[in-house]
Amino acid sequence: MKQWLLLLVALTGLSGSVLAAVIEDARLWPAPDNTRLVLDLSGPVEHRVFVLSNPSRVVVDINQVTLGTDLTRLALNNSGVSRIRSAVRDGGDLRVVLDLSAQLSPRSFVLRPNEQYGHRLVLDLERPPGLAMEPSERQVSRSADDMSNQQRNIVVAIDAGHGGEDPGAIGGRGTREKDVVLAIARELYSQLEDIRGYEPVLVRTGDYYISLQRRRELAREKQADLFISIHADAFTNPRASGASVFALSSSGATSAMAGYLADQENAADVIGGVNGISLEDKDEILRSVLVDLSMTATLRSSLDVGRNILGQMKQVARMHKTSVEQAGFAVLKSPDVPSILVETGFISNPTEEANLGSAGYRRQLATAIRVGVTRWFDRNPPPGTWVAWQKREAGSLRRYVVVRGDTLSAIATRNNTSVARLREVNQLNGTSIRIGQVLMIPEA
Repeated sequence: MKQWLLLLVALTGLSGSVLAAVIEDARLWPAPDNTRLVLDLSGPVEHRVFVLSNPSRVVVDINQVTLGTDLTRLALNNSGVSRIRSAVRDGGDLRVVLDLSAQLSPRSFVLRPNEQYGHRLVLDLERPPGLAMEPSERQVSRSADDMSNQQRNIVVAIDAGHGGEDPGAIGGRGTREKDVVLAIARELYSQLEDIRGYEPVLVRTGDYYISLQRRRELAREKQADLFISIHADAFTNPRASGASVFALSSSGATSAMAGYLADQENAADVIGGVNGISLEDKDEILRSVLVDLSMTATLRSSLDVGRNILGQMKQVARMHKTSVEQAGFAVLKSPDVPSILVETGFISNPTEEANLGSAGYRRQLATAIRVGVTRWFDRNPPPGTWVAWQKREAGSLRRYVVVRGDTLSAIATRNNTSVARLREVNQLNGTSIRIGQVLMIPEA
């Protein structure tokens, strides 16, 4: 009997150790306004977070957990964290200490398992307003000079979907949606930056997570004239194919696939640790605006610019539908900024995954989007913009892209105008032009 009791005690102790949660992996995601540390867990845990000063530290105590990964391997560049330390305390609890090199405020929460991840403990280290890191790409608001001269730039907010903890769809070859769409967004940014009168803004400049609501807020903070969210589809059937262009619907989706894709994209907030946004939001004022959105100029503009982009994209890609579809995409729910979502293809389709993995194909898609955007704004320039000023002051204008061998004088001669007029319309300081440069040509 004594031997059985000893064996029972031993098994009970073993069971307790087996059931203790394990930190299986860790990831660090630096973003302009925060740094996110994610701990993958084998089971649920209890924890507490507190801050110490002199020097500045954030301390995370996790109850009854075993560290099964090396936290020192995490890259800390641009994170505001100079070092991560850990130690087991009396009683078996784990203490993780983050030494800070920047002013950061902690916020923590645990996430239950979903289709992509198991249990997670998330620590967000948030920078105070006004102390965000400078992103790698230029993200500036309209200049005072442009505003005072009533010749401001048209601001286009380019949103690369997913990011960081949320990879988006993953193709059979391992291609991740978040990487593909960021590459397309950067190419579109580069092309628009080269066009006089346009100021592109990247909503996501690197590999980090942003909530769907924050994406809309960033576009509004930059006073965007247009918001474009770029994604890649996925479906359970790998034969599904084709690119799509979407606008918001305040009621039902225009097709079963549109509704399915909206649900998939809206789940990004669940993966990232934020509750999804729906038309049944508690903000009654915003809710009333969204209910009536189909009757506003915002949605009409969204549908119109979407048709322009779709018309260009069908010259590059197979289209899933021949018209702009509508569904309840949370990222498009900005009541005062025309907003569209471009699904660049089905990453779950082997052929389209290969296409999206090609830099040349991504460049063609970006070009199609850019042409659709600029053609729409040529016809509908916002008041006070340089494009509107040119249309008013110079009469009817058309665009010309400089090719090899062109000179300003030759272009002027071919178009029955003068070098001086071309310089005036395009605000050129001299006569030098470069291949690929876009010039505005006044009608003869």
